[in-house]
Amino acid sequence: MYLGAAPGVGKTYAMLAEGQRRRARGTDVVAALIETHGRQLTTAMAEGLEAVPRRTMTYRGATFTEMDTDAILTRHPQVALVDELAHTNVPGCRNAKRWQDIEELLAAGIDVITTLNIQHLESLNDVTEQITGVLQQETLPDEVARRADQIELVDMTPEALRRRMAHGNVYPPDRIDAALTHYFRPGNLTALRELALLWLADRVEEGMQRYRTEHGIAAPWETRERIIVAVAGENDDEAVIRRAARVAARTPGSDLIAVHVTCDDGMASNDATLLETHRALVTSLGGSFCDVPGGDVADTLLAFARAENATQMVLGASRRSRLRTLVAGKSTPTRLARRAEHIDVHLVSRASADHGVGQMAWPLSALRRRRALALEASAEAAALTRLAQIALRGRSDPPALLEEIREMFGLSAVSLLERRQDPGGGWFVVASAGERAPEGPGADVDLPISEAFTLAARGRTLSGQDKRVLFSCAVQIVAGLVEGRQDQRDAQAAARVTGPRSRADLVAATTRRAHDLIAKAQMSLDQLADPSSRTPAENADLVASARLALDRVARLVTDVSDLSRLHAGALETYLRPVDLDEVIAACLEDLGPGGHHITLDTLEDLPDVIADAALLARVLTSLMADALHRSPADMPPTLTAAITGGQVDIRVTDRGAGPAQGNGSTLALRLARDLTEMMGGTFRCDRPSEGGRSVSLTLPAAGARSIPAA
Repeated sequence: MYLGAAPGVGKTYAMLAEGQRRRARGTDVVAALIETHGRQLTTAMAEGLEAVPRRTMTYRGATFTEMDTDAILTRHPQVALVDELAHTNVPGCRNAKRWQDIEELLAAGIDVITTLNIQHLESLNDVTEQITGVLQQETLPDEVARRADQIELVDMTPEALRRRMAHGNVYPPDRIDAALTHYFRPGNLTALRELALLWLADRVEEGMQRYRTEHGIAAPWETRERIIVAVAGENDDEAVIRRAARVAARTPGSDLIAVHVTCDDGMASNDATLLETHRALVTSLGGSFCDVPGGDVADTLLAFARAENATQMVLGASRRSRLRTLVAGKSTPTRLARRAEHIDVHLVSRASADHGVGQMAWPLSALRRRRALALEASAEAAALTRLAQIALRGRSDPPALLEEIREMFGLSAVSLLERRQDPGGGWFVVASAGERAPEGPGADVDLPISEAFTLAARGRTLSGQDKRVLFSCAVQIVAGLVEGRQDQRDAQAAARVTGPRSRADLVAATTRRAHDLIAKAQMSLDQLADPSSRTPAENADLVASARLALDRVARLVTDVSDLSRLHAGALETYLRPVDLDEVIAACLEDLGPGGHHITLDTLEDLPDVIADAALLARVLTSLMADALHRSPADMPPTLTAAITGGQVDIRVTDRGAGPAQGNGSTLALRLARDLTEMMGGTFRCDRPSEGGRSVSLTLPAAGARSIPAA
């Protein structure tokens, strides 16, 4: 969803640009409903996109056009571009609102890219009316907008938007003066822009908190200042609250949260009237007030602060004398200051009189489980990070990883066992670390990973938490082992690819690869059958592993299908001059964070190449993704482009230790080669003298040969 503060900021243009980008890389995209409002740049950006004809409606003697939902469902593209999410349909349509039409498209498996202005959100309707003096009749429930997988703000300063307006790029000339002096006044646009930024910031915050919860991240991320003030229920708490409010006021956009702890042991609580007074004070200062039941003060206050991603804590200093503190143990402020880690703790001095202090109590039993889960998730994350670091340093073989596990858990010996497939059954050792490693199950630690693999260890008995962390580590080692074996089988199959048998061997290798990926996904799903035995972070990792494996299967199926269509002559090409820089930029963007690790070495004045933009983007993305997978962490792959006698040579080089594999020896390389040759180019794959692999495709430069008529 592209979100804007006002009409004219460029939401529709951005949506169409995204549609064109996806279309260029081979996605089936249609313009389901686009409102260009006569804007030339928007109309130009829509050129080339398949448009679904609108449905004509008659209402009270007038003719209207609406999105034809049935036609889109029949056409069933991968992606539909639908403008103006909050639009109200003409009476007589089966849905009253356009967002309800979009719900039907989503239910049918069609992805939707859409647009929305901030003033159409129901929660902000009264605010936008106060700002602009215009009551919006078309509104959208906030929950609908929140369900968007991605929300991108199309931002523009008020001055820039008014310039666009004055140049005639938004409204026709007869509406410009009225718009600039009414709705599009600088103050209005500034306020609407701030509303859009704040609403989107809250959505980003929700996503970040969800991510931190799913991954068991307890340490605060200082993306936004959150000040927690502890209210003990005493007369001088007012000074503590006001001090915390001043701390918050120094940082615009920060949050102030006051927390009072009530005993969970049935004891009488503090003066309710005094607490209501403190609540009213916090509210008047722009903060929020929370009552939390509990037992131990320091433990639960830290748990609350970490759950809220707090950056600072303000509380009154203890009234205990030094003698009482020595006798009774450390005070709550002292314990908090010692254990707060990344959270700053501010102590506000109180009167020194040693009279009764209101008891702050925090939930011991209620939060003990949450704390344990957080500790488990942190331990698991640390262990997996250590394994990843070992792998990135080039020691990704099972014995090295098992040695790391042995040291990590204080074991004397560790073995990864695999079940024999012969009729006699039994187990054999795949890899081991330490002296007198177990040769079968039944040692001090016996941890089944799947039907085929078990981890056995000797040295000590592990706790339940240690076993869960060890299990997560072992799953990663097994997954890497299975994937490495498949790479080896692919290399062996590549060596046998000759003559007419190449396609059959290629399909057989691809089928085995798909079976292994499906088995990997099934292993993760089987482990999810009992989610209560793992932390939320562990379950989330299993879901992510299954999804990744199934995505790879889907890509294999797509590649096989396209290879078959190509050989049957059913895959069309659209050869035109293509800006190579734009294609490379789109490919790097598709690769996500990995794209930043590819070194580019291209000329600034490269000519256009004669190619199909979508097919070329697909070939380059596939080659760069494969090069990233093969490359060591400290030796990123390189993409070069140079001019050679009326042709452009594009080369992707890596320093991977795996087999170079000849032309078309794997499905991805075979498809890349055939697509390149289909576009009139040449494809070559070889091993440089310094090692690794170099894949190059050569395409005609624009002007070097004639272009076929459209």
